[in-house]
Amino acid sequence: MNKIEHIGIAVKNLKDSNELFSKLFGEPHYKIEEVKTEGVNTSFFKIGNNKIELLEATNEASPIAKFIDKKGEGIHHIAFDVSDIEAEIKRLQNEGFKVLNDVPKKGADNKLVAFLHPKSSNGVLIELCQEIKE
Repeated sequence: MNKIEHIGIAVKNLKDSNELFSKLFGEPHYKIEEVKTEGVNTSFFKIGNNKIELLEATNEASPIAKFIDKKGEGIHHIAFDVSDIEAEIKRLQNEGFKVLNDVPKKGADNKLVAFLHPKSSNGVLIELCQEIKE
């Protein structure tokens, strides 16, 4: 793993949360993107070398809607940048981690993504991210 790519925060209302975090960071978000396959709208903030991703459910079946119903708004996941996501998935599976997707999928912000089940990582949902090279 190369670095923390971003921290994901589940929110009920993206518009209100964008206003709140813009005030907190003193900067507006730089990108809003819908990820239809996950049922979320995302908003990204850049803070120095770090990024924060706000996630709002677009439907009740969305993993974010389920997370908020169970735990409320708050930190949803920590994402790590990796150079070779497929090799990292295999490595982590060999180390005993439960990977939720054996094959990476397209995520927000031009990334391939895969997730580790929180039960195998001390209750923390971990996202692996690799920049899509075109």
